[in-house]
Amino acid sequence: MAGLNPKRHRNRTALLALLAIISLSGFIFCTTRYPLSLAPAYLARQAESPPPTHQMVFPLKKEKTRTAKKQQKSYAPDGRQSIALDPEQELAAVSSFLASLPQNVIPLSVDPTRPIDPELVLDFDTRSPRAPEEIARVVDDVWARNPVLLYGKLYSPATRELKSVLSKMNLRPPPFVMDIDTRDDVEVLAPLLARLTGQSDLPVLLVGGRPVGSVARIREMVANGELERLVKASGAVVGGGKRRKHK
Repeated sequence: MAGLNPKRHRNRTALLALLAIISLSGFIFCTTRYPLSLAPAYLARQAESPPPTHQMVFPLKKEKTRTAKKQQKSYAPDGRQSIALDPEQELAAVSSFLASLPQNVIPLSVDPTRPIDPELVLDFDTRSPRAPEEIARVVDDVWARNPVLLYGKLYSPATRELKSVLSKMNLRPPPFVMDIDTRDDVEVLAPLLARLTGQSDLPVLLVGGRPVGSVARIREMVANGELERLVKASGAVVGGGKRRKHK
């Protein structure tokens, strides 16, 4: 039969030869790369199907990124750490920030129970070697510009009472008065001031950068002349302001 169809016989012979060459090549490759003595162990490891490499590396990369961001927040590129403010400096920095521009607000993301990030309220490099000198300048400047400062509520009778007391003193410079309940950041600012001044209720009257006390205490100080003496000692001039002209 092969003689009757020599062309088909030649094709079958060539195909068998090609298959033999492929099988031999595969055998040589496997025995060269993986010796026969290691084949069972290799196959067993493959059967365990370990997780892909990228799944093992990704959590490590994520952790490194998180750590880098944390370090970047606390340190400058050269490793300098931001200045730490004590409560008196923090109160001065916050007051200076609020008094400088009416549109300045404390971000709602701030935790009022913890010291505020100095970079949020100070306009100089808080990691500079000169930062301690700069914060001292801020403290002196804000209380020189605002020796009498009142944080209150717009519709609070106690706040209106203190506003009236200060108005009668006719101060120069005039007292800085802020009704914080009308502000967008009241939810952060109210507890922040409570922590820094030690007064949980508004109004809070600051003279020379220090809280005077409760409204009842201020009434006593007005009656015995102590408040006027304290105000004069802060640098404000009693009776030195411009009086309104009555028509």
